[in-house]
Amino acid sequence: MEDTIKKVALVTGGSRGIGRACAIELARAGLDVVINYAGNVDAASKTVEELRALGSNAEAYQFDVSNKAQVEENIAKIFEKYGRIDVLINNAGITRDGLFIRMSEENWLDVINTNLNSAYFVTNPVSKIMMKQRSGSIVNMASVVGLYGNVGQANYASAKAGIIGFTKALAKELAARSIRVNAIAPGFIQTDMTKTLPENAVAMMTEHIPLKTLGTPEDVAVVAKFLALDAKYVTGQVLGVDGGLIF
Repeated sequence: MEDTIKKVALVTGGSRGIGRACAIELARAGLDVVINYAGNVDAASKTVEELRALGSNAEAYQFDVSNKAQVEENIAKIFEKYGRIDVLINNAGITRDGLFIRMSEENWLDVINTNLNSAYFVTNPVSKIMMKQRSGSIVNMASVVGLYGNVGQANYASAKAGIIGFTKALAKELAARSIRVNAIAPGFIQTDMTKTLPENAVAMMTEHIPLKTLGTPEDVAVVAKFLALDAKYVTGQVLGVDGGLIF
């Protein structure tokens, strides 16, 4: 009977980039997809149109994932409308790069709040829904930077390393209720940020990648779909999508 029920996914930061690609991949798999976005109404509206064209009963909810009250209010609205949440992709994130010695407290906290604390704020109410369902899959977006660090990204690396620890601990806690928790560690991915980089900077990046190319949001999305829906016996894992950057 469970297989006949249309599943529902929530993707944070789902209007652009990797989040958008994940939302589209889940819609193609037959899920109703809810995306969260911070402020770009046009991008969110366009993504919802794409999802609906794929047959998904899709909606976009605007709220700040680093604001606990906003998160709880909107998760309640989503659950009231759809009656379930089967897949959660914690994708929302920002960067505020700079050498640590000159990093402001604001830039540290902004990244920690948006990239790490948000995973707690969103996952806490969603996991309670999944526990009552006795099923669910959570995919957290980490980063290769959380595994090996990066100059000028002490805040980002700390947040993403925290996501990895969060994933492994939560996988152990929720397994008894048939809820799987995994993470993806993307490497250098073609996004709005990398599009603005000079050609020589991109060349230097790709030189260190065994596959000698940047990844695409779609490369990450197919792995997110695999972990969310297909990998029934996989939990507590961190899967790199990095062209062989880290073995």
